[in-house]
Amino acid sequence: MTSHSEPRGRPSGPEWAEARRRLNGHRHELAAAADRLYPGLARAGSTRLLTRDGWTATPWTLATPLDLREVRLGWVEDAPAPVVTGREPEAAALLPEGAGAYPDALGTLARPRLFEDRTCYRLLEVAWPELTFTRARYFDGVSVGEAAAHEFAAHLFPAHKVPAHKVPAHEFPAGEFAAHEVPAGEFAGHGGGRPLPFRALVGDPTDLRRRPALCAISTLTLRHDRRTGETSFVLHWRDPARVAHGGGLFQVMPVGVFQPAHESAGAEKTDLDLWKCVVREYAEEFLGRGEEYGDGFDYERWPFYRLLTDAREDGRVRSLVLGVGVDPLTFATDFLVVTVLEAETFDAVFGEVAASNSEGQVVGRVPFDAETVRRYVRDEPMQAAGAAVLDLAWRHREALL
Repeated sequence: MTSHSEPRGRPSGPEWAEARRRLNGHRHELAAAADRLYPGLARAGSTRLLTRDGWTATPWTLATPLDLREVRLGWVEDAPAPVVTGREPEAAALLPEGAGAYPDALGTLARPRLFEDRTCYRLLEVAWPELTFTRARYFDGVSVGEAAAHEFAAHLFPAHKVPAHKVPAHEFPAGEFAAHEVPAGEFAGHGGGRPLPFRALVGDPTDLRRRPALCAISTLTLRHDRRTGETSFVLHWRDPARVAHGGGLFQVMPVGVFQPAHESAGAEKTDLDLWKCVVREYAEEFLGRGEEYGDGFDYERWPFYRLLTDAREDGRVRSLVLGVGVDPLTFATDFLVVTVLEAETFDAVFGEVAASNSEGQVVGRVPFDAETVRRYVRDEPMQAAGAAVLDLAWRHREALL
């Protein structure tokens, strides 16, 4: 019988597509297994989101919520390139012939509906309240993160077994990953001869020098009714046919890649602002606005931006950051943000939230209580960043509400 660790040729197109289906069909289970590869790293709350605990640098999760207005963003124009880019031989071995990097194969064989190589902000350093960024492209992150996730799925679902997409997720055997004897911590170092050579090459996912750490902002939106004391939140189920990352999982809402609204030098400079990105995502995910803003877009003359910003200034809306963390499966890096809206403000701004949007299905008005939070954090197929912001928000609920 062939060992998983023995080298083999590059996959055919159909073999690659089958491994991609396995990845999309079992991201939750795969993330739980990938979590065991990093026993020496800190976690955000009780979740599997990887973070830093402050022994060697600034801790990535905050002891108390920090108002988004207090976060300072720095810029490095000519930052060193990441060590791993997704064009190494270890990455090429995962791809069919003709594909130079993972986005080439994804665009040809399993193209999501939303798949555009736009300018993004790459995180270089976390030193609260300061964050430092440089320039990157969206496909830079896909080339490393989705390739590492694909490698892991192909390893844990070997091709000679029943295709994973034929096994319903709820019937997936809990002991399947244990049977493959994935050793905890095996991929923290660098070097060849391992079952997951590309993941080994990346090493510590929280080392921002080793890979292009493109960031998203995962925002937990809380509707708080002071009269009744009731608080609820909105969830999103991300459709794998529509998105390149996080398909088949629940996530808080809104979530968006931290990037400028337009491909221009002016937008890159003016949009280096977490709040502007959050507001755009509210417009797109809650209200169905398109992503076309145009060069020189004036936020101050945008009524929706002024509505939310004015509400934030007078206290009807509060937006706070709880930390930053990394998904153990895909290395997706997320800022964990909570926005609390007074009930009347929420209803006036958003009304009835649509049941679906361009990225998936919407689950509205979920109770923010201990039982529900515990269920989504521990039991439901939730993206790691969503579980982490929900878990941390519950821990900080007195400060938030």
